[in-house]
Amino acid sequence: MNPVIAAFFDSFSGDSFYAGTLWAVVIILMVGGFLGTFLPVLPGTTLILGGTFLFYFTMGREASGLAWQGLVFIGVLYLLSILLDWVSGALGAKWFGSSKWGIIGAIAGGIIGLFFGLPGLIIGPIVGVFAFEIFFAKKEIKQASNSTFGTVIGGIAGIFGRVILALGMIGWFIGDVFFVN
Repeated sequence: MNPVIAAFFDSFSGDSFYAGTLWAVVIILMVGGFLGTFLPVLPGTTLILGGTFLFYFTMGREASGLAWQGLVFIGVLYLLSILLDWVSGALGAKWFGSSKWGIIGAIAGGIIGLFFGLPGLIIGPIVGVFAFEIFFAKKEIKQASNSTFGTVIGGIAGIFGRVILALGMIGWFIGDVFFVN
């Protein structure tokens, strides 16, 4: 048999096929997670965390090269990304002069927006701030618009922060697997 063809069929043998498939899935999760940090269709840092845990527990603790401290650090970065996701729009609204009602509106709009998919995730906090500022805080349209603009700016800053946290998660994973252990 031709050596190239034999090598091709040998690559489908047990351990190497398993490891190759595992690496492919982990890479897809990491890349998809990174893309998900600025595309709200994908659960960004959740995919990165999932890929990390998949790699750690399927490769075995020793063979994976990941230390438990690395898993904890990646988990902390994940929790920070979730926290940032929840508060970025509200903090932006507050920065631009929103009242407590506007901040409550941003949070309520974000929660309600979850049920309407991608458009709801984007529009929910914006509509929430504007509506709560008009109806509960009794602000004029111009003041409510400023708070709403702050929500948009806060959301953009939140995306930027999540990208940085996602890069930190991926960087720590790569460093721990290939360079530290």
